Amino acid sequence: MNVAGNLGFLNTSSHERCESYIVFHAETSLSNGIRAFLYFVALAYCFIGLSSITARFFKSMENIVKHTRQIVEIDPLTGTELIKYEKVWNYTIADITLLAFGTSFPQISLAIIDSIQNIGQLNAGGLGPGTLVGSAAFDLFPIHAVCVVVPKAGTLKKISDIGVWLVELFWSFWAYVWLYIILEVWTPTMITLSEAVLTVLQFGLLLVHAYVQDKQWPYLSIPLGRSDRPEEWVPENETLFINGHDTRESNDNCCEILQVSEGQQSNVVDIFSIHSSKDTDLVYKIIPDNDTEEPSELYCNKMVDNKRDVLSVWMQQFLDALRLESTESKKMVSFYLWIGRVLWKLILMPWRLLFAFVPPYQIAHGWIAFIGSLSFISGIAYVVTKLTEGISCVTGINPYVIAFTALASGTSWPDLVASKIAAERQITADSAIANIICSNSVNIYIGIGIPWLIDTTYNFFVYQEPLYIQNAGGLSFSLLVFFTTSAGCIAVLLLRRITLGAELGGPKLWAWLTATYFMFLWLVFVVLSSLKVSGKI
Repeated sequence: MNVAGNLGFLNTSSHERCESYIVFHAETSLSNGIRAFLYFVALAYCFIGLSSITARFFKSMENIVKHTRQIVEIDPLTGTELIKYEKVWNYTIADITLLAFGTSFPQISLAIIDSIQNIGQLNAGGLGPGTLVGSAAFDLFPIHAVCVVVPKAGTLKKISDIGVWLVELFWSFWAYVWLYIILEVWTPTMITLSEAVLTVLQFGLLLVHAYVQDKQWPYLSIPLGRSDRPEEWVPENETLFINGHDTRESNDNCCEILQVSEGQQSNVVDIFSIHSSKDTDLVYKIIPDNDTEEPSELYCNKMVDNKRDVLSVWMQQFLDALRLESTESKKMVSFYLWIGRVLWKLILMPWRLLFAFVPPYQIAHGWIAFIGSLSFISGIAYVVTKLTEGISCVTGINPYVIAFTALASGTSWPDLVASKIAAERQITADSAIANIICSNSVNIYIGIGIPWLIDTTYNFFVYQEPLYIQNAGGLSFSLLVFFTTSAGCIAVLLLRRITLGAELGGPKLWAWLTATYFMFLWLVFVVLSSLKVSGKI
């Protein structure tokens, strides 16, 4: 196998590559301009689909984390039997695993698919790492910018659990330092099997360290207090399921994460209700005789428990997908706004019908819907990789540039919505910022670690060779730029904590100045990384 050829970013001429097509061979008869336009439109539509299926993904996560286990105890004084309901998932671990992993799964799935497509070659694909590093920059800068300005004017929201945040921040920064070390210092331009294994294992260390800090174990955790940690994260129009039926408008049962509004009829999936006070960590109930009725406050989102209810709820998903707007909603808004909402529902309808095949998230505590949603996300990610190849083909733009700009921004939309909701609805800034920081850690340890583990394992046993990295110099340069600009971002957050007393919100002037500064840092990252890849610097 020609190693030198494998190290090249492009192995064929532009003309040969542009003869490729995505769906029909007739595409090659169109001009490059028309093809580029069509591919970009299709890419944008895929991003809408990712956001739509992510809404179902979040609801399945919500049900998983709300799951409690029953513990029976006997009161030693009265002999009365007590039932203790305890959450299965730890507060911090749920944020790092399900929440951060869920919002990052489009990028992770794309990276794994890119890795599998390149398996058997000595060089790794550049699409996955480029998307994940670009996604980290988008998470840290534009999403922080949005979170700073969304709280109401004058409202200050600070991080209550500084200890956990510092742990998450350390592992996030270390992830990119580690990546630079293995790319430029330890084994330059290549990845060995041991490096890939160590990258993945560090995610486990992050979980252990965060758990220890959350439990505030003596001698092992940072001795910092915790104040006002939020337990009520549910919006006013909370969804209640009784006997498998939604007590609100059925249309809200199939809500879209793209529709973020402020009104009472907001069609927003509140992913943060997993920590609702409706599900307190410990709930006790005296059980007279043999009565084993579960406390109602634990089951406001009740599981569907028979075939009839399952089919009813599942059928309702298809009906909701075909539903546009009710006449009641038309009376509540202007005619033009109503028309716009109808057109938007028409655009979404193909995705809604497709995702209606995902089983209801009330079944099996959400695990079936969780796995089904991941499958659809992976399918869309595969289409996205093909569209990216097509765009690079007809425009001549380096795929790495497309990866850390368009792909990173589009696949990070769930992160943006998740943090925006948290910044609006939580009384603190913990999860809005934790989602950003933890997503960046997941991007490296899992999003890059798993694909590299797949490829290095194959190369080790088949070729006895390491994995060579395409455009390693450009990736390393992007890491340096990101690390420098992210230090500037964190410094401003700390400055706001010292001067204003909070990381998010505050006087609108200062909030908008902070947001503008964060967006400037993102532009610096994008411009410098693009110039490096194009050979201008």
